[in-house]
Amino acid sequence: MWQNTSFLSEKDFVNFKNDTAICNRNGYNGGKGGDGVKALITGATSGIGREMALLLAKEGWSLILASRDSRKMQQIQKKLPVPVQIVEVDLSKEADCFRLYETVKAENVDLLINNAGFGALGEFSEISLETQLSMLEVNVRAVHILTYLFLRDFRKRDTGYILNVASSAGFLAGPLMTSYYATKNYVLRMTEGIYEELRQAGSHVHISALCPASIQTGFQKRAHVKQSMKGISPKRAAKAGLDGVFKGKPFVLPDIVTKVAYIIQRFVPERVLLRITYGIQAKKRG
Repeated sequence: MWQNTSFLSEKDFVNFKNDTAICNRNGYNGGKGGDGVKALITGATSGIGREMALLLAKEGWSLILASRDSRKMQQIQKKLPVPVQIVEVDLSKEADCFRLYETVKAENVDLLINNAGFGALGEFSEISLETQLSMLEVNVRAVHILTYLFLRDFRKRDTGYILNVASSAGFLAGPLMTSYYATKNYVLRMTEGIYEELRQAGSHVHISALCPASIQTGFQKRAHVKQSMKGISPKRAAKAGLDGVFKGKPFVLPDIVTKVAYIIQRFVPERVLLRITYGIQAKKRG
């Protein structure tokens, strides 16, 4: 059975069992073996994605990992005590998004985690167009395509979970990380819209957006960002995201700082928010 140590209270676990056909479909064996629950995670080779893979494996979920880095996926595969399938894909390429879906659609995925993404720090006109378009392709187009394709399957089965990793940036405009903030706005608002459509339909499919602020991951290195605050651990963010999607939350704020900032920013004039955000991002320049 599901070992209820990481994500759900006893009450929530009972609701999970009653709320989904996963348990009935295969006799529910907690993911131990080929007929249990299964998760697909993009960008699972580091940071939040890697921690989600470790947490789910601990609970007995079978996993499908999708990334460009087959070597790192193989390293993770060797460490985990559950069946792990790896799919090498470049999600900046539209064809690879569809190929990923076609490769795993017969696997009866129960949880889709769209975690792959990256950012870039600098003025909008100074960051290369190639970098920004690639960011749009990974952060937006890939998430959109995979959410759409798997959501259709989940709605037909009337069961399934989608966790889109957005950011607290999704609530704001972001000078000096303009394109990145815009992509996370898209992911968050798309997720919220789908959430309400599912709720209105009385669907047993659930979708959530994880909206962390600063995380101690390799994201900063790729974005050429100097860490301006300590941030929370990827494991903490991962646990909060999984907890949130299984509890049916539309979005998840994984720590008290993010929650307080979310409340405060709702009462601050937009021009003031822009200046504050600019100042925060300016401190991240090396």
